[in-house]
Amino acid sequence: MSRVGLEGQVVVVTGAARGVGELLARKLSARGAKLALVGLEADALKEVSGRLHSESDHWYADVTDHEAMTRVAHEVKERFGKVDIVVANAGVANGGPFVDSDPQAWRRVIEVNLIGSAVTARAFLPVLTESRGYLLQVASLAAITPAPMMTAYCASKSGVEAYAHCLRAEVAHEGVRVGVAYLSWTDTDMVRGADQDDVMRELRQRLPWPANKTYPLGPAVDRIVAGIERRSSHVYGQRWLRGMQGVRGYLPGLIGTVGGREMRRFAPRLRGMRTGLVGAGGEADEQARATHRD
Repeated sequence: MSRVGLEGQVVVVTGAARGVGELLARKLSARGAKLALVGLEADALKEVSGRLHSESDHWYADVTDHEAMTRVAHEVKERFGKVDIVVANAGVANGGPFVDSDPQAWRRVIEVNLIGSAVTARAFLPVLTESRGYLLQVASLAAITPAPMMTAYCASKSGVEAYAHCLRAEVAHEGVRVGVAYLSWTDTDMVRGADQDDVMRELRQRLPWPANKTYPLGPAVDRIVAGIERRSSHVYGQRWLRGMQGVRGYLPGLIGTVGGREMRRFAPRLRGMRTGLVGAGGEADEQARATHRD
């Protein structure tokens, strides 16, 4: 598929304060795109925006808040005159046994990763229709294969993958393209936060190769940028993920057997695991919600 130049294109990136979103914003800006950064960390977003090479601005908003995201969509259109690309990247994660998980943290993972993605699309689809633009939904290896101790994250990413595939068919006749991006374990604050728990880190390291590795962020984001330029339906942050699509039907049974054996191994160590959101992004999400409640 031919590439679409990014010079002058207006790109919205949610979850842009750190990790995939932050580096993606920098790489898109270096190609001449104008950036609208959205997230819960106002100071970090302002700092990221200030470092970009091209025209940019930032908005503080919770992606699960329909009114807030609708307002952001209107303001971005007023600020830049159009919206060409939206990257629904905002996400959080938690880990640990489902039965012991914090119900609020578990629900929040679903709300941000799945509901927040849908709210983002609902807010921006009118302007994407005007520009015949592109929506890229960031999913995960977790959408392809289940994993013990990651019930909320796998459920949210499987759900958002299915939602994006459905949406693709609905909006194609209006000229809007929809893509799904898949990443394996990538060197971000979220993954480093999960690795702070010994059980989660060791369980991940016992996954079969190549799923047991942590991959550098830069090459993964480069592939996302290339996918955006091509308006791709499927974008793979690590090349081997493409091959997983052909075997995904076998994975639940395999994980059920192998994962069950590993869970018996780790069972004595499961008590007392942290069950809240992980990483700096998870901490920022919890702080933002606590401030809002106050």
